[in-house]
Amino acid sequence: MRVITGTARGRRLKAVPGLATRPTSDRVKEAIFSMIGPFFDGGAVLDLFAGTGALGIEALSRGAERAVFIDRERASVETVRANLAACGFADRAEVYRNDALRALQLLRRRGAAFDLVFLDPPYRFAALDGLMLELAALELLRPGAVVVAEHAAGRGLPERVGPLVRLRRGEYGDTAVSVYEFGEKGV
Repeated sequence: MRVITGTARGRRLKAVPGLATRPTSDRVKEAIFSMIGPFFDGGAVLDLFAGTGALGIEALSRGAERAVFIDRERASVETVRANLAACGFADRAEVYRNDALRALQLLRRRGAAFDLVFLDPPYRFAALDGLMLELAALELLRPGAVVVAEHAAGRGLPERVGPLVRLRRGEYGDTAVSVYEFGEKGV
């Protein structure tokens, strides 16, 4: 695993020890950034179910201003912190060990809002569309925000999830990526 492009291009990222985490492959990561745009002019990123932090770190490397990383596993949180330090992004990131839904509630209380959200839960996680609805209901998405959901290829997600409208979907082996855009009034 490595950072593909941007200011940290070529930096190797540590993997989370053990077999519990399924890191996003470089091929899928390249496809995601091809779908959502290769570079950013600032903006805030949320990497929920962060694992190694590869997606949020890639966004920081490509110009995102700040990122919040959430994972409930201690080993993942430690790996994300090490990867951020190795890429020189520790001062532009916050890393928390927490359950996804509880973390969203805490972020709401802090008044956080995001331009880009990565959702890459374990494939057995069944409530992706519910999680997207929660992001919108808690007002954690800025108008025009993009939500990238990585899921099993055999699992279909709806074209519309409340105010989120799917823009693109791609399959890469056993992995699928669905990209949604958030509209202020569900447009």
